[in-house]
Amino acid sequence: MHKKILVILYLLLITSMLLVGCGGSTEEPVASEQPAAEEPAAADPAAEQVVVTWWHISTKDPALADWQKMADDYMAAHPNVTIEITVLENEAFKTKLTTVMQSSDPPDIFQSWGGGTFNQQVDAGLLKDITADLNADAAWRDSFAPGALGVYSYQGKNYGVPWDMGMVGFWYNKDLFQQAGIDTPPTTWTEFLDAVNKLKATGITPISIGEGDKWPGMHFWNYLATRLCGQAKFEAAMARTGSFTDPCFVEAGAKLQELIALEPFQEGFLGATHDEMQATFGNGKAAMELSGQWAPSVEAANSADQKGVVNLGLFGFPAVEGGAGEASDVVGGGNGFAIGKNAEPEAVDFVKYLTNVENQTIIAAHGTGIPVVNGAEAGLTDPNMLQVQQLFAAAQYFQLYYDQFLPPATGSVLNDSVQGLFAGTMTPEQVAQAVEDSVAQEMQ
Repeated sequence: MHKKILVILYLLLITSMLLVGCGGSTEEPVASEQPAAEEPAAADPAAEQVVVTWWHISTKDPALADWQKMADDYMAAHPNVTIEITVLENEAFKTKLTTVMQSSDPPDIFQSWGGGTFNQQVDAGLLKDITADLNADAAWRDSFAPGALGVYSYQGKNYGVPWDMGMVGFWYNKDLFQQAGIDTPPTTWTEFLDAVNKLKATGITPISIGEGDKWPGMHFWNYLATRLCGQAKFEAAMARTGSFTDPCFVEAGAKLQELIALEPFQEGFLGATHDEMQATFGNGKAAMELSGQWAPSVEAANSADQKGVVNLGLFGFPAVEGGAGEASDVVGGGNGFAIGKNAEPEAVDFVKYLTNVENQTIIAAHGTGIPVVNGAEAGLTDPNMLQVQQLFAAAQYFQLYYDQFLPPATGSVLNDSVQGLFAGTMTPEQVAQAVEDSVAQEMQ
């Protein structure tokens, strides 16, 4: 009897299931679908396990530890995300990145300096367009200094973001300026040349330069071209709708010739290295040097007393009368994150986290870079870096160093040619033509 009851119950259960499957009452389907309502949460992409690969070149603390902690904190808040970090020395990074790029398998996030190499990666389809992500979060886009964000854009689209930047400006010895009767730093090219003459008349070498390394002198031509040509002429020359033989680029060389003719540099400047340039300035033997945010520490390290210029100031490269560029435009470089073409949304979200104001403040406080996010300058304590940050933040246009922005071969041609201008072996016209010929060859 017991077995018969079990059989009857079993048959009744099967029958009820068949009736539900055939659309029994209108309430039954609702009851039967309730367990399935939890599946979207389980199948939600945010809950799926995601691996994000990140390559960077910060091999030493505090940056090394800072990045690791930020990754650990992010993973703790997002258990479904695993961030695999690869730390490489600069040259090893470049070599390994070239290899993976050739296999069309870039990391999700990797170190980038923008410029010609970055643009080539975009053209090759190796980077991910994150413009929509930036547009969808106006607070994220607007948090960046516009000039810095522009370094990681190409043809109006963003494929990465900056995480620190720096700029080249005139570092000057306030005590030597006072001795020469110069009360305020020059703001125009005419005032600058006048300051050079006043310093010379007082027996003070106006400018220290290390033209044996070539690129220190390139900064002068780069800035003059930026002031005279502006963003539009430079971009036209790069797009091949314009030319580096445009009169404004020739005039940049002519203005530099004006300066060179005043003989404002220390003896032996054509053979001096960058470190020797810093030592001359750091030892109080010259009133100015055109150098980057690294200058205060380097000139101190190369000075006899290891302290360098105590009464140190910074002013932006002077405006050039009649030029198309803005006086606030700056030339410099820095570091950023490029986003690989196969990166998942979590990779972009992690980069957003890395560049929030809290993390940028940590970077600033630890002296590992000039922050690019508004408000993070609160972490800066070095007064010299605060000067850099203030000039940098005021710039609407940030021009990456020409020798880095241009194709690598052209960068070398530019440095060689400008050195020829300093040595008196090339004319402004020849410098402009050499750059144009190289760009035309490299960008065929």
